[in-house]
Amino acid sequence: MAESTRRTASQLWTVAPGRYELRSGSAGEMAADMLTVRTLASAVSRGTERLVLEGAVPTGETRRMRAPFQKGEFPFPVQYGYQSVGIVEAGPPAWLGRTVFALHPHQDVCVLPIASATPVPECIPPRRATLAANMETALNALWDAGAGPGDRITVVGGGVVGLLVTALAAALPGADVTLVDVRPERAALARSFGAAFAAPDRLQDDADIVFHTSATAAGLATALAAGGLEARIVEMSWYGDRAPAVPLGESFHSRRLQLIGSQVGQVSPSRRPRWPYARRLAKAMALLDDERFDRLITHVVPFAEAPSRLPELMAGDADALAIVLVYE
Repeated sequence: MAESTRRTASQLWTVAPGRYELRSGSAGEMAADMLTVRTLASAVSRGTERLVLEGAVPTGETRRMRAPFQKGEFPFPVQYGYQSVGIVEAGPPAWLGRTVFALHPHQDVCVLPIASATPVPECIPPRRATLAANMETALNALWDAGAGPGDRITVVGGGVVGLLVTALAAALPGADVTLVDVRPERAALARSFGAAFAAPDRLQDDADIVFHTSATAAGLATALAAGGLEARIVEMSWYGDRAPAVPLGESFHSRRLQLIGSQVGQVSPSRRPRWPYARRLAKAMALLDDERFDRLITHVVPFAEAPSRLPELMAGDADALAIVLVYE
């Protein structure tokens, strides 16, 4: 077989609640339609991957929750992740030396189909490019919401996805966008994207569109309270096996609120006939051509130190946005 078939890779596995370890495994089997990619950086999703680390993936969702190149089964041991950027070391000549993004778990080298690789434009550095999957989530949510120019838009939750939604919404002509978060330090980030900032207890109830990204029951209550008459509330959080309280009493019905889910695994129905997944991910990548997004990367961790450092950074009270693993 080709050299890449015999090549081993260092892989990050979740092996027990709150515990990671590095394991050695095959990088994959090389073929004519495959690429060997040496990883430069990969981003850790504090939302989804924290639930995986806690063993909180619901039994009924294990199939839908599988990452494209996941190894192992939920709850443990499992190799999970979907935000990897690397440089092509083997494959067709046209691909050699190119930087690509792939929905691949955290490991230092991998072999994957050409169809699974999204080229990274030269203007976008590898670390920022790891945010492509998060940007894709934000883009899809705006489509689901039907947000448009001039809308009054509230985003509840200032994590990575919430801030990306804030940036996209604030770019709509004439939109009046407010980010809501319990951390006052998120105000500077909101303003850098052209949005206002408010604490949860300082909100008006007049938004046309509300996005909820905090994955907390309190945040969902805030999002429902922020909507105006017949407003659309877009729930982007995923709670795993938790069942948050949803306050559907008081004025929920009299205000005729619409509560919808935005599911990143499917292209929004409004775009589905024309936007295959590859087109959507390529557009998400292009939208990252903005240096302001570098501020979302708050922690850079050497891959070898991931097992010891990630559990603390993944804790719910940790003030971390994007956590990026680096491989050099």
